[in-house]
Amino acid sequence: MNKLILTNLVIFITLISCNNYGQLKVIADLPDSLSENSGLATYGDSIVWVVEDGGNKDEIYQVNLNGEILKSFKVKNGKNHDWEDLTKDAAGNLYIGDIGNNANDRKDLVIYKLPNPTIEPGDKIDAEKIELHYPDQKDFPPKKDHLFYDSEAIFHHGNKLYIVTKNRSKSFTGEAHIYWVPDTKGNYEATLVGSFTPCTDWKICQITSIDISPKGDKIIALSYGKLFIFTNFTWDDFSKGNMQEIDLGARSQLESVCFLNDETLLISDEKAHGEGGNLYTFSLK
Repeated sequence: MNKLILTNLVIFITLISCNNYGQLKVIADLPDSLSENSGLATYGDSIVWVVEDGGNKDEIYQVNLNGEILKSFKVKNGKNHDWEDLTKDAAGNLYIGDIGNNANDRKDLVIYKLPNPTIEPGDKIDAEKIELHYPDQKDFPPKKDHLFYDSEAIFHHGNKLYIVTKNRSKSFTGEAHIYWVPDTKGNYEATLVGSFTPCTDWKICQITSIDISPKGDKIIALSYGKLFIFTNFTWDDFSKGNMQEIDLGARSQLESVCFLNDETLLISDEKAHGEGGNLYTFSLK
């Protein structure tokens, strides 16, 4: 191989490497004001809504795929205690999961239901409250080996909102619980559907986000480095279907996943320890 061809090959490989993080393709840097992003939802294949987690503003942000903020709404009567995920329904309503519960001691868990933000005027948006509690939680907090009641993952299907928990137990088993609540305003005891164990390494096996494909035939759960793809399932316990595990080769604070289309995922991570704060795509093909 002559020197010119070798040089061009090295440049090509370098450029490809710079645009990828493990199996993830970097498409944009998010602004520093969204460094603690925790939830994504897409409307079409070019506009994304983003929220940040606890301690940040009670706002949702419209972002393009270049990472630029186009618009924001203050959520009226929607306090950001610990917003951890976004999802939407077929009518375009947007749901914010204020279900972060690191210490497993919250008694004020809520999912906020917002009208379609893409057609709302002004800079404020109304929110209805879907309040909930878990039927199997008796202590606040429970013992350290039963810290099952934090959650960062919701998705919508039919007329239900599904919640998947983030295991914080010591010793760590990886077990995640699945619940559902109705998608209408009210105060509910969540229905326990079942549980599954994606994997058992606490560093990379805690579920941080989830979404369902537009066709409804795939459910994707995200962790700090892996994807878990559920197919061939029946409702309500989708974990009884097939589960495929994909190691993304990425170990940043991956917090959010949603479908851009049936074959492409949009993923984001928080900015921490000098890395992350990006938007990525991942192809399921």
